[in-house]
Amino acid sequence: MTLQLPRLTLVLGGARSGKSRYAEGLVTALPTPWIYVATGEARDEEMKERIAHHVRRRGPGWVTREVPLDLAEVIQAHAADPHPMLVDCLTLWLSNVMLSERDVAADRARLLTALDEAAGPIVLVSNEVGLGIVPDNALARAFRDEQGRLNAAVAALADTVVLMAAGLPLVLKQAKP
Repeated sequence: MTLQLPRLTLVLGGARSGKSRYAEGLVTALPTPWIYVATGEARDEEMKERIAHHVRRRGPGWVTREVPLDLAEVIQAHAADPHPMLVDCLTLWLSNVMLSERDVAADRARLLTALDEAAGPIVLVSNEVGLGIVPDNALARAFRDEQGRLNAAVAALADTVVLMAAGLPLVLKQAKP
């Protein structure tokens, strides 16, 4: 018997909470090929090593799409594809959008439309950044606020939402079978 994933699953959590590993486990429970949508860019040595760590951990069976900005377009291109997709992560995508000085609201709206129209299954990973202290500069505060808006909007669309804390999954919203 093949495991069924809901159409949209959002996996949230803080840094090193186990978000990516958990999301990968959801996707790899389904038959290959698995589509991995990587939004991070290796702009420095530390980020290169983080990306390399994720690649090593994933192993074979993944078809990787590197998409720092045009996430909605990639999701739309795979809208009817029955293979599971993992987007890792919305936080890096939003950071790329903001640093590129794109229209965040318009890009968020395009992403939400693409997710709403996609057949799935899609698992999205995102950081929960609003639980800490208030950032000390305007850009960081704007990012925190935009990330909160994005997470809330995606969670509203998602069938299942899981919050990772200390490597443990806490189900916040569960799809009805």
